[in-house]
Amino acid sequence: MSIILQRVAPIGEARDREILKDAATYVYQERPQGPVQAHVFFPQVPSSAPRPVVVFFHGGFWDTPTPTQFVPQCLHFASRGAVAVAAETRTSARHGTGPLEAIEDARDLIRWLRHNADTFNLDPKRVVIGGAGGGAFLALLATMPKPKHLAPVDGLDCRPQALILFSALVNTTAKGQAVGRFPDVKSAKRLSPSHLIRRKLPPMLFFHGKSDRITPFDEVDRFRRKLRFWGNTCELVEFERADHSFFNFNVSQNFFELTLGAADHFLVDRGLLPPEETTDLPL
Repeated sequence: MSIILQRVAPIGEARDREILKDAATYVYQERPQGPVQAHVFFPQVPSSAPRPVVVFFHGGFWDTPTPTQFVPQCLHFASRGAVAVAAETRTSARHGTGPLEAIEDARDLIRWLRHNADTFNLDPKRVVIGGAGGGAFLALLATMPKPKHLAPVDGLDCRPQALILFSALVNTTAKGQAVGRFPDVKSAKRLSPSHLIRRKLPPMLFFHGKSDRITPFDEVDRFRRKLRFWGNTCELVEFERADHSFFNFNVSQNFFELTLGAADHFLVDRGLLPPEETTDLPL
């Protein structure tokens, strides 16, 4: 490698630290490959009542850690009185791992938050998980398997009360996406959300671009219809001429605001977020 390249400062890491400066960073698991962190944004206004918690898992198909992806959404929900978490899991670039380890991390993070509910002033019965692409897949895998496969650990459940999913990966069968990231085709099929649909799942809200070529819109639309067939609450908001990353703040401020507003209303309607205070203007 060139000596010039060896002397280049780690700009990406410095940028991440700057973006995450308003978060409190915790190690929620010590793994053989190293510590795994969560970046927690707390509301500025104190409250004696336990708060809802909204957790976001970044996209990238478990390759490179990008915990800053959902910082803008975290800041919004923290301003709305929730504790918001930009989650990290093990990734192939940093830890040499794949989706199975990331699934384990995602489930353990939710359990860790519930274990620390008193410390963080959280309501363990108002947990929302969100994510994008492979991060949405992690949220689904902390939710959809049968209860016997998501047995509480030390009495702590990993299942949320609602999900908010962006450009979600829902099919990892041989005809789906990201199959090559799994140890084998059999495990990819076994863990495909498309094969885990059952009754009594928490409400889900999907945002998806109709021009998404990474996680095709038709897959999610089919997934939504099957969820509803089994009696589940599932909403899909589609965006014309929008690709896989359309909802990100640095891609489209308009789509970012539309998806964030819809997610906020979705949680308010289900009692998982307090109604937004309005100020009556004098006539």
